[in-house]
Amino acid sequence: MLKNRFNIAASLLAIILSVGFIGAPIGPNNGDPTGGRPTNGRPTDDGPNPKQTIALGDRREIFADRFLIREMKGARLVMHPPRDEGPVMHFDQPWESNAPAYITILKDGDTYRAYYRGGHQRANGKKEDNTCYAESRDGIHWEKPNLGLIEANGSKNNNIILEESPLTHNFTPFLDNNPSAPQNQRFKAIGGTNKTGLLPFASANGKDWKKMQEKAVINEGLLDSQNVAFWSESEQMYVCYFRTWTGGNDRGYRSVSRATSPDFLHWSKPVEMTFGDRPYEHIYTQQTSPYFRAPHIYVAIGSRFVPHRQIATLDQLNELKVDPGQHKGLSEPFLMTSRGGNVYDRTFMEAFIRPAMGLNHWSARTNYPSLNIVPVGDGEMSLYVNQDYAQPTGHLRRYSMRLDGFSSINAPYEGGAVKTKTLTFTGKALEINYSTSAIGEVRIALQDENGKDLPGFSLLDSEQLVGNEVARTVTWNGKTDLSAWAGKPVQLHIYLKDADLYSIRFK
Repeated sequence: MLKNRFNIAASLLAIILSVGFIGAPIGPNNGDPTGGRPTNGRPTDDGPNPKQTIALGDRREIFADRFLIREMKGARLVMHPPRDEGPVMHFDQPWESNAPAYITILKDGDTYRAYYRGGHQRANGKKEDNTCYAESRDGIHWEKPNLGLIEANGSKNNNIILEESPLTHNFTPFLDNNPSAPQNQRFKAIGGTNKTGLLPFASANGKDWKKMQEKAVINEGLLDSQNVAFWSESEQMYVCYFRTWTGGNDRGYRSVSRATSPDFLHWSKPVEMTFGDRPYEHIYTQQTSPYFRAPHIYVAIGSRFVPHRQIATLDQLNELKVDPGQHKGLSEPFLMTSRGGNVYDRTFMEAFIRPAMGLNHWSARTNYPSLNIVPVGDGEMSLYVNQDYAQPTGHLRRYSMRLDGFSSINAPYEGGAVKTKTLTFTGKALEINYSTSAIGEVRIALQDENGKDLPGFSLLDSEQLVGNEVARTVTWNGKTDLSAWAGKPVQLHIYLKDADLYSIRFK
């Protein structure tokens, strides 16, 4: 037994020394996706000053940025594009548009709700945008209920909930998690463009909507695309993100600004969002929303627009029956995050979902991601993408990910190590979301604020974590109880071999 313990200790020490972790500073190529470059005047670690202590409490932390990370050796942050699960809804009704943009998905208890732009030709020849509604019990199979609310083409047998252009051009609801919100305003929404400004709406059931007032609450910005609002639990206010134009060249780039409100009716002057030293790109939609498992982190899976590119010929676009107004440019989903304020973190610049094979995926403005990521089934969550935009084959497509699986700390077969910044926690145990290969492993040490192993909580004392689990409680020599260290400054020293760590939480 002692011999086996000595062999494990010697093996771990050799691996840790081989990845050059002990005492070595981070260099630009040691797993740092920013290359050591400064970001918006903040430290390159994308978090508080390294000397500050992070009050983590019992919050879950996902590894979509470097907020918790002090050092990485032999490990890196990697993004995990979601898996294509195929179409879940086609936009094929006469009151639905061939360009059903700005889709919102909400999970309300056991019900999934979808809101999207439709449109049809009125008897007077005028084209009228509307807002359509669909429901699902599992997030996979969707139905368009016959609501009988709005007349279209001589009948109310449809799933339209609103029709008032231009407010329904981009009507975007959310579930109001503000504990002070009255029950008859459990759902809120904003709609409108530059012609009207953004008007506030409220609903008790998500289907019957009324304006909260006739006066616009936000008038600045380019308001013709999806304008996203929600109650921020971490900031204790309503926030709204919308499209603006910003620097770069004479014409500028499509970008994002943000306003805040204590009551959803009185909003601050918009402030432009910043991206550190990342290059400007055209951000057509930003789709910013609190991540449902860590609401202090806003995940934004938006649409990057590349206006100067077109790979399909005019004949090919006509053969696909793409609306002539949507021939120019390409678009694709991308990933960024924010922790409040006017800062986005763009740790990953690559596409989150690459356009698929087939020219129908390479016309302008297709591949629009919907708003919100929602849990679907055990250990899984879904993102929905509007594909074949402005084509007769337009549909909503589901993509799946593991919980917290936007990105991870990853280390190869040779092994890697990570040290966190100093933090305090509440709770009694450490839970991780991780996966390893059959030969891989994860080990975690608890250290004091000076980086010294706490007695009984070293890497050698840590259980060898092998497997693929969304929730695994870490043990040290069979013990899980960390309550003696709750509220005290500590650090984590994490060793990985052919493994991914998606999130941690003290519970």
